[in-house]
Order: sequence, then C-alpha cells, then structure tokens
Amino acid sequence: MSSKSVELTAMAPVARASMFSKRIDLAGAAGFIALMAVLPLVFGGNYLIGVLTVSVIYGIWAVTWDFMSGLTGRENFGHSLFIGVGAYTAGFLNTTFGFNGWWSIPASMVLAAVAAVLIGLPTLRLKGPYFALAMLSGAVIMQRLMLIFWEQTGGEEGINGLEPLIRSQLGFYYFALATLVAITVLLLWIARSHWGMILRAIRGDEATCQAAGINVTFYKIASLVISAAFAGAGGAMYAHYQLQVSPQLFAVVTSITIITMVYVGGMASIYGPVGGAILLVLLTELLREFGEWRLMIYSITLILILFFLPNGLVAPVWRRVRAAIGGQQP
Repeated sequence: MSSKSVELTAMAPVARASMFSKRIDLAGAAGFIALMAVLPLVFGGNYLIGVLTVSVIYGIWAVTWDFMSGLTGRENFGHSLFIGVGAYTAGFLNTTFGFNGWWSIPASMVLAAVAAVLIGLPTLRLKGPYFALAMLSGAVIMQRLMLIFWEQTGGEEGINGLEPLIRSQLGFYYFALATLVAITVLLLWIARSHWGMILRAIRGDEATCQAAGINVTFYKIASLVISAAFAGAGGAMYAHYQLQVSPQLFAVVTSITIITMVYVGGMASIYGPVGGAILLVLLTELLREFGEWRLMIYSITLILILFFLPNGLVAPVWRRVRAAIGGQQP
C-alpha cells in the first residue's frame, strides 16, 4: 500500500466525524427554527409574539456585532450607531419622503455601510482600546445630533407614524425570524470560509498578518461594513415594528446590551449570540413578575454566567451536546 493510500485511510475517520458533526449542526439548527416557529402558535397571544419579535431583532444585532468584533477581536462599543442610522433612515424615508416601507431595508443597509466606511477608515487603524472608544464616541455624537436638530428629527420624541411592513403581527414575526436565519447562515458561511480564517488570524496576531502581506485594514473595514449593513437592516425592521424611532437607539446602553448578549451566547461562534439574545430578552420578560427585584435578579444571573462561564453559555453547551451525540471529546 502506498503512503498516499495510508494517508487517505487515516484521514477517513476524521472526514466522517466532520460530516457527522455538520449533520448534527443542521439538525440542531432545524430544531431551533422549528421551535421558534411553533412557539407563537402553541402559546398564542400578541404579547408573546411581540416579545419573540423583539428577541429575534436583537438576535440580528448580536450576530452582526459578533461577526466583526468576535472574529477580529476589535470590540465595537458603538454598534448602536449603525442600528440608529438604519432606524432613522427608515423613519425619514417613510414619514418625510413618503417611500414605501420595504425600501427602508436596502436603503438602511446602504447608509449604515457608508457610515461604517466613514468611521472605520480612520478608527480601525487605531491600536488598543481606542477603536472601541472612537465607535462609542460616534454613537454618542449621533444621539446628541438627533436632539440638537430636533426640528428635523423630532428630538426626544423621535419620528412617529411609520407604516408597518406587515400588518399581521404574526406575519412580521415570521419575516423577522426568516431574516435572522438568512443573515446568520450567510455570516456563518463567511466566518467558515477563507475570509473567516483571515479575520481570526487578525485577532490572533495582526502584526504577523501584515508581515505576511495581508491587507489587514481592508479586511477589518470590509467586516465592519458587512456588520453595519445588516445591523442597519435590523434597525429599519425595528423602526417599522415599533412604528417610531427615538434617539435612545443610539444610546450606549443599546450597544452594551448587545455585547452582553454576545458574551452570554459565546463570542466568535456567530450562532451563539442568536441564542444569547433570545435567552436574555425572554429572561427579562419572565422576571417582570418580580417587580422591583427584577433588575437585581437579572444582574446576578448575568454575573454568575459571565463569571463561571467566561466562554459563554449557548455555544459551549451546544458543542458539548454535539460531542456527546457524536461520541467525541468536546
């Protein structure tokens, strides 16, 4: 037997294990989608559908944050900037210029991508925590501008009177869920491609990547643009679901909430933040019956998760489940 035949024979079990893992992932994804699709039908009620819709939109924002910041290691504290740009684009187009709401989503993606280029070109060259602080400043500045130019933006009250994209609340939920699935699949595919390998290499050692001739700045800006575009789409969807836009979308707390969801889900996993977002939104609603104790219980729960599970909850748990099913080490 030739050495090549021996090598192929040795690699066969690894290939079979990889294919089996992919099948388990597909089965898990199908089960998750089926569960999310069935939940509003089983329990019913507009309140639950509303909570699930918000959780799905937060899932879009979380997965887009993780694509750029999780893979490259350049944490973005101003992700709300792109969400707000998308939401206000939808608000102005629909209420001021009279465009159909469906034009809001592509327009929001374009303007959020433009914002990413404008802020990314100077800031992504910064070292250390300065990129995160620059992004944070950008979101804060935009929030202040929405208040300063109150005659055009509506100030604290924002823009009201947006038309719903889909008049059926259940129909909008399924649209949001389908959008989340499509964005997650696309970003997961990119993350597992050659592009994703380069982004992870940048996170590991940016200087070495530059020495190897990789245009690090291009890949970082490109990943920020992709992240911003889909976050802007999520902002437009949120605006048309709430039927109004306010400066609060630019707030620092919005970005911090999204980052927390990503950490709970599992950074750099892409699919983990989706679970983290849905889990935390549902947890917030479940704790409402505790009244004034709700915030304390929620905070303690987050602290325990982040302290005892520094790699997150959702993605590591799924890896263990997949390994147990496949009879492998996690």
